[in-house]
Amino acid sequence: MASAGKLIVMILMIMAAISSYKVSGDPDLLQDICVADLTSGPKVNGFVCKTNISDADFFFAGLAKPGLTNNTNGAVVTAANVEKIPGLNTLGVSLSRIDYAPGGLNPPHTHPRATEIVFVLEGELDVGFITTANVLISKHITKGEIFTFPRGLVHFQKNNGKVPASVIAAFNSQLPGTQSIATTLFAATPAVPDNVLTKAFQIGTKEVDKIKSKFAPKK
Repeated sequence: MASAGKLIVMILMIMAAISSYKVSGDPDLLQDICVADLTSGPKVNGFVCKTNISDADFFFAGLAKPGLTNNTNGAVVTAANVEKIPGLNTLGVSLSRIDYAPGGLNPPHTHPRATEIVFVLEGELDVGFITTANVLISKHITKGEIFTFPRGLVHFQKNNGKVPASVIAAFNSQLPGTQSIATTLFAATPAVPDNVLTKAFQIGTKEVDKIKSKFAPKK
């Protein structure tokens, strides 16, 4: 009886481990392919499969050239996810290219549905993520090197070099999602109440309004 009890406990532990693994990324596919019908909108958890498929559904050339970095942060993300490559639907992977001007920043953000790993194509970057224990894990990375950002944790990349930099980022999700911390808090629609922001950041209403004005859509 004792050995039978141990076996049951072991089986339950294995099942728990497998269950934990299954929810760590997108669900496993149940067929060879399920090319997304992007016109249908998301259904349940993903896109409806379409029948009229072609090689174009699995192809994207958008990461071949650097993106324009002439914006406030001096960095731009070019995504290659299911919205750009319908054939990625149910496959649980996607890529992005991120380009940084000298001094450019990919500001603190999270990916709620994916772990991210970056490979430096050119230049050098200071990168890091913050754990839920409020510990910063950071590193200076250069061409050919790799760094990983765990799923859901706040992270950033900053080009402190004198030349442009770029990376290829891979995700274990067809659509990892991105929440920029500053934009989420100060440019939400409807707006996050000022009394929430003033208390959270220990600042006054004038400071909140000033920050919000910087994230207001340009007319």
